[in-house]
Amino acid sequence: MLPGILGTKIGMTHVYDEEGRMIPVTVIQAGPVFVTQLKTQESDGYSAVQVGYGEDREKNLTWPKFGHLKKAGLNHNLKTLKEFRVDSTNGFELGQSIDASIFSAGENVTITGISKGRGFAGVVKRYHFKGQHMTHGYMTHRRPLSSGATGPQRVFKGTRKPGQMGTEQVTQKGVKVVQVDAERNLVLVTGSVPGPNGALVTLSKVGK
Repeated sequence: MLPGILGTKIGMTHVYDEEGRMIPVTVIQAGPVFVTQLKTQESDGYSAVQVGYGEDREKNLTWPKFGHLKKAGLNHNLKTLKEFRVDSTNGFELGQSIDASIFSAGENVTITGISKGRGFAGVVKRYHFKGQHMTHGYMTHRRPLSSGATGPQRVFKGTRKPGQMGTEQVTQKGVKVVQVDAERNLVLVTGSVPGPNGALVTLSKVGK
């Protein structure tokens, strides 16, 4: 079984459990993905399954990618390719379709995605600095003030400063699967899912 799948964050809604309690959930279009390459210990030094997800226009495919998909016997113009490490590639075939049925309600998954971009942000928004009073007599307000010691004549690495916020890879662990709609390839999860609606995410099963 594939240990994970690629998907698209659709948006949020809510469902009700058996006791009538409302549960806020995030809907993820999980798959289908198609097997594009099988890597084995003998040929590549490790075992992995490469899958492709998402349709793209043919003119956007590079020639190497076009030939790679053609070699796998796929007629789909797949946009994103990703590898998943496996113990063995037995049971997988080139061109095989894998959908959301690999997940089940109640299990925990790990979701990886790119967080929302916030642009250039100051320290109050970026690091939750308190700032000073906005009344008369205070001149700093929301500025970060001192950079630290003056002896080294430099700014230490990791010093919290204004800068680019967001657009970083975020991995959220312990996200619980509430429902799985295998017919429509929808996975409903409760918990934080990084990225805006329409963003590419990776759902991975929790390891041992």
